[in-house]
Amino acid sequence: MILAERIDWLSKLGNYMVSDSPAWKEARQKASAENGWFTPEFIDLAVRNIAENYLNRDHLHQWAAHYSPHSSQTNARTVGVVMAGNIPLVGFHDFLSIFISGHRALIKPSSKDQALIKHILSVLTSWKHEVDEQIHFSEILKGCDAYIATGSYNTSRYFDYYFGQYPHIIRRNKTSVAVLTCQETTTELKQLADDVYQFFGLGCRNVTKVYVPREYDFKSLLSAFRKYDYLADHHKYRNNYDYNLTLHILNNKFYMTNGSVLLVEDPSIFSPISQVNYEYYSDRDTLLSSLTRNQEIQCIVGHDHVPFGQAQRPGLFDYADKVDTMEFLSSL
Repeated sequence: MILAERIDWLSKLGNYMVSDSPAWKEARQKASAENGWFTPEFIDLAVRNIAENYLNRDHLHQWAAHYSPHSSQTNARTVGVVMAGNIPLVGFHDFLSIFISGHRALIKPSSKDQALIKHILSVLTSWKHEVDEQIHFSEILKGCDAYIATGSYNTSRYFDYYFGQYPHIIRRNKTSVAVLTCQETTTELKQLADDVYQFFGLGCRNVTKVYVPREYDFKSLLSAFRKYDYLADHHKYRNNYDYNLTLHILNNKFYMTNGSVLLVEDPSIFSPISQVNYEYYSDRDTLLSSLTRNQEIQCIVGHDHVPFGQAQRPGLFDYADKVDTMEFLSSL
């Protein structure tokens, strides 16, 4: 298939993903049943983001043109992909990059997120026989020419051991932060709630820490966060909230809460589920200079950075770990 054909089929897939197809509805229900964190609300959110931001025909043409505007990949390689499972279809961008590049994808899906990716790719292969030659699933990734693997710091050591001798992208833990200035509107704070709460805070683009001026009043922030009070009724989220709350009480640690999230002063940029850390700053420019150099930060939310409410709406050029996947694939 030439590039234009691949884009046509991907655009058609985007239309399918926002359709009411009974088979697609069943796949989403299966995914929700197999993973308690994959609520229908957040599955639909992930699917809508992919369809609108990744599978839009114009976006795909602009993205592909940046790397290879006219060619179809004739020297195809097999790229092994180890997908994560923290949020629905989190590994889709890797598949998309490989497919657009004309390479073959050998995919090991996460045990926590198999139903969605397997269904949509089976639909894609059913439409076009040639696609079936480019996409395969396997529990063991052997004989690949290159590898893309996403996991934790612990699993990355195994990835380095097994894949280090081949061209590779190995991703490790990342998270996102927000820098507030006291000038945020109520609307912006409610949008920040999206960045914190969507997908229960499990994504690398979720805000897990906020930096605030010394005089910051948290009342308006906690009030805006009440937008997601209903998540406190989710049993897995509630268990985490109760557990972390108990720890702070037992340790006599100061915390603030609105009943669905805990705000705790802590230097770590990583926070447990149901908690957001905060830290005071005195000079915003100095802080931002430090944050932009931090390799553990995926994105910074705030004025002059990622807009409030947009952290979980990445575009095609927003690469995980800030490593250009398409550039890597083009170099194979």
